[in-house]
Amino acid sequence: MATETTTPLVARMRGFGTTIFAEMSALANATGAVNLGQGFPDFDGPAPMLAAAAQAIRDGVNQYPPGPGTPQLREAVAAHQQRFYGLAYDPATEVVVTAGATEAVTAAVLALCEAGDEVVVLDPLYDSYAAAVALAGAVLRPVALRPGPDGRFGFDEAELRAAFTPRTRLLLLNTPHNPTGTVLSRAELGLFAELCLAHDVVAVTDEVYEHLVLDSVDGLGHVPLATLPGMRERTLQISSAGKTFSCTGWKIGWACGPEPVVQALMRVKQYLTYTNGAPFQPAVALALGLDDDYFDSFTTGMRAKRDRLRVGLGQAGLGVEVSQGTYFVAADIRPLFGGTLPDGVDGLSFCRSLPERCGVVAVPMQVFYATPGEGCHLVRFTFGKRDDVLDEAVDRLAALAG
Repeated sequence: MATETTTPLVARMRGFGTTIFAEMSALANATGAVNLGQGFPDFDGPAPMLAAAAQAIRDGVNQYPPGPGTPQLREAVAAHQQRFYGLAYDPATEVVVTAGATEAVTAAVLALCEAGDEVVVLDPLYDSYAAAVALAGAVLRPVALRPGPDGRFGFDEAELRAAFTPRTRLLLLNTPHNPTGTVLSRAELGLFAELCLAHDVVAVTDEVYEHLVLDSVDGLGHVPLATLPGMRERTLQISSAGKTFSCTGWKIGWACGPEPVVQALMRVKQYLTYTNGAPFQPAVALALGLDDDYFDSFTTGMRAKRDRLRVGLGQAGLGVEVSQGTYFVAADIRPLFGGTLPDGVDGLSFCRSLPERCGVVAVPMQVFYATPGEGCHLVRFTFGKRDDVLDEAVDRLAALAG
């Protein structure tokens, strides 16, 4: 008699299946649909950076770099933080290079959280956050972001205050925010700072879209939480080369913060990847030092792509939400159904049917929400693609209007 087998997977990870990105990208490949789901560009980054990586490979920079990252890259990261935000970090002790921002977030959560500690996050959230918190045995405390009358996603202050408790250990904050496109205002950041200080909470900030603030907020670009009074010494800033320099496959990220926090992260990180990307590290160091023309033109170009897609989504009959940053736009599918979703229809079913309906792939927002029932009417499209690809997608989406 056959015995029933059970999964060997630990219980805390059994709720995590294949990521939505893998499912939707596979669907795009199988159907020939235009993939506006997974957030990766289909164009290369700056030519000097690419040339520097190729030269590094030819020069034999192909073995393990130092565990914390090459001095050249750590110095470039520190110089970047000083140049753009006036934040001073010691590259020797307060900067560490990681295998993308995802490793930095995961290592930080594992290093700083004990079992049962609580982690406050904005909901929806990038899917690796919940997995990192589960791996640490910690508890997610989501605060919902919802679109307001102006189309901008915002949170309720009372809900945020209630999320901070005596067990709160970390604030895991992402701005510009994926997947909603919200850029937190200085007043909103001030509220987070107030709560971190009042509850003695460490902030881990995911700032990978720092150079993709497309609409100024308070007349400003990206404002790191670490620049607010009292926050530099309790904030771990995380970013990466992938989004700013269109090299997501290189997986070169970094974290900056006070020495005790960075060294705690490094203690865990050394047993994950230890080190990575030897020939890419000098290339990213060069890119971080590019002049303002690169950063300005990059942001300007992405803003134009956003506007190109927003117009097309509106013409297709979707409700288009505000995207102040990142390279994503959220859209409301309810207008396609007369304002109310029929029984059995939600963002997930809509996205699974979209390739057959019009040859485009998007991602349902509900899979990013930790709060059940939130975001079922929303889908996310990326505009980090070539203009001809966006135009083809818009032409195909026009079929929805019929």
